[in-house]
Amino acid sequence: MHIRYLTAGESHGKALTCIIEGIPSGLKLDIDLINRELARRMKGFGRGKRMAIEKDRIDLLSGVKGGKTLGSPISVMIGNKDHKIESLHPITSPRPGHADLAGLLKFASKDVREILERASARETAARVTVGSIAKIMLAEFNIDLLSHVITIGKIKTKKTTTFSRIKALSERSPVRCIDHKASSLMCREIKNAIKKGDTLGGIFEIIIKGVPPGIGSYTQWDARLDGNLAKSIMSVPGVKGIEIGIGFDAAFKPGSLTHDAIYFNKRSHAFYRKSNNAGGLEGGVSNGEDIILRAAMKPIATMKKPLNSIDIITKKSKKAQIERADVCAVPACGVISESMCAIEIAKGMREKFGGDSISEMKRNYKMYMKALKRM
Repeated sequence: MHIRYLTAGESHGKALTCIIEGIPSGLKLDIDLINRELARRMKGFGRGKRMAIEKDRIDLLSGVKGGKTLGSPISVMIGNKDHKIESLHPITSPRPGHADLAGLLKFASKDVREILERASARETAARVTVGSIAKIMLAEFNIDLLSHVITIGKIKTKKTTTFSRIKALSERSPVRCIDHKASSLMCREIKNAIKKGDTLGGIFEIIIKGVPPGIGSYTQWDARLDGNLAKSIMSVPGVKGIEIGIGFDAAFKPGSLTHDAIYFNKRSHAFYRKSNNAGGLEGGVSNGEDIILRAAMKPIATMKKPLNSIDIITKKSKKAQIERADVCAVPACGVISESMCAIEIAKGMREKFGGDSISEMKRNYKMYMKALKRM
């Protein structure tokens, strides 16, 4: 069974909903964990007033009994406190950088509201819900994920190499940054952007630890794990670029300084690398090293000092619409992308190990890991 899902709902509609299919039976769902993940999505210095209104919590509608999955489709609802979609006024001036104008042209609409309600990043709360369920499943195989901010505007963090340290430091930071000094400077940059009526983007990194070798495939283009991870992150609103491992730096180095030499540990009977320039992926397949991805998020399109636009009715010049919005959402974008990666890894694990129940899937996994030791 493949994992697949759909989301539905508008930013100011009654609720967001999602249906997830392909989660094996017998998986114990931690509702508090899912709600905590939703809370993580809403945090971060520079978020807008909507975050103070909504207190996202899930309502499980189907697919679960006694706290465990049944193997049938799981349906979830997240209610919106601010659900005044029917009373909101029409908008006729599209925002540069948003889906507004492209959506108007696509759907032959005269009201930007009909576009932005679904194009809004509010929809990603449903995706984080799906990603949280995927994370619960992945934890059964000791797979963990984290995201942290590398840059906001022109401010960049220092690097550290320990997964647990990155996770601990980033969770304590107001911008999910591991460098205290850089975190303070990032907050200052965001404050300056607020004063100017402007917005800021940045770069975040995702690290996935514990993925076994052999997830994904090179046999067909759409089975490549790197391609599927890239697609999932690029689907997050605001993301404009992605790299895996050393990414674009590989274009400027010779092969001898790019590829990761292979070694074998006789004691543990396992292959390993001393570097991870490939970011844990070779030929579209996981190689057993940490999977490392970085993505660039553009500044939010809605600004307090808006850019020039056109009234789509009169065709006269007009300032773009000012909506309630974030000034910087890079930390939240990292959390959302983290969930998207969890979904893709969960898909790959299901395809590799099958099984209708979590216990059957784990048996298959254990047999595979033992077989690797015999190679």
